[in-house]
Amino acid sequence: MDVTEQSAYIVLLICEDRRTTVTDEAVTLAMHSLMAEMNIDLGGLAGRPTTSQADPFQSALYGAGPGLIRSGLGAYSEKFLGSSSDFMQSNITQYLSNPQYYFQVNNQYVRNKLKVVLFPFLHRGHWTRITEPVGGRLSYKPPVQDINAPDLYIPLMAFATYIVVAGYALGVLGRFTPVALTIQFTKGLLGWFMQVILIKALLYSLGSGESPLLDIVAYAGYGFAGTSLAMLVRIFWSYSYYFVLPWFCICTGVFLVKTMKRVLQGVSRTYERHPSRNHYFLLFLVAAQFPMLFWLGNIKG
Repeated sequence: MDVTEQSAYIVLLICEDRRTTVTDEAVTLAMHSLMAEMNIDLGGLAGRPTTSQADPFQSALYGAGPGLIRSGLGAYSEKFLGSSSDFMQSNITQYLSNPQYYFQVNNQYVRNKLKVVLFPFLHRGHWTRITEPVGGRLSYKPPVQDINAPDLYIPLMAFATYIVVAGYALGVLGRFTPVALTIQFTKGLLGWFMQVILIKALLYSLGSGESPLLDIVAYAGYGFAGTSLAMLVRIFWSYSYYFVLPWFCICTGVFLVKTMKRVLQGVSRTYERHPSRNHYFLLFLVAAQFPMLFWLGNIKG
């Protein structure tokens, strides 16, 4: 009796005679015999383990992919961060410049600069800024080495003097209150901001809108020097205010015109192509100083 007949005989015993006890070993033996018979009939394919063919492209990507991706991402990120850093640095230098540059002053510079701002007609020197090679390119010398360089020390000190004189004048008039001083402080900031907008718009209309912002802030703040002196004179002699302040308005306007002409001639060629139009714009800058400084000098409690 072969293996197949034995398996069939055991199954027949299970189906017809339930009283016959078949052990688990017999059932297991029958099942193994049946699977062996099926394996022989199928040519041995049933029990052969299946193996998948390796993908050469997947193996190549798996082996070389991570290193290639890491190197590519590293190079791209380095290039992106480097270009972003250069872009930010160039824009900061162009529009804001270095704030420490504007505070490199000494006593001699402050005295000479105040003479230029308050009495520009007495300035016999040139109005051109001095340059020096730094890092392979030309850079302007700091204020301590160049009288024509803008600074923020004098504008800030002039603005602080303007607030102190305004508070003293309010006290003399008997109208000093914290609210009144706050209003005067706010008026000063607003006037400074309006002056910055005026100069920026003028430069932009004349084709030179790329001047550093801190340069313009410095130029706009020099007007507080003459305004503070006129307000101080008014405390002791009220009628002199209407003679002193117009003088300082003219001086501030002349100083700004001389400075703006230097800026325009240095960075813009449209100044030479449209001289008459540029002169009108500069005259407007001078005329704008009268209402601006009179409004700042007007003290109300």
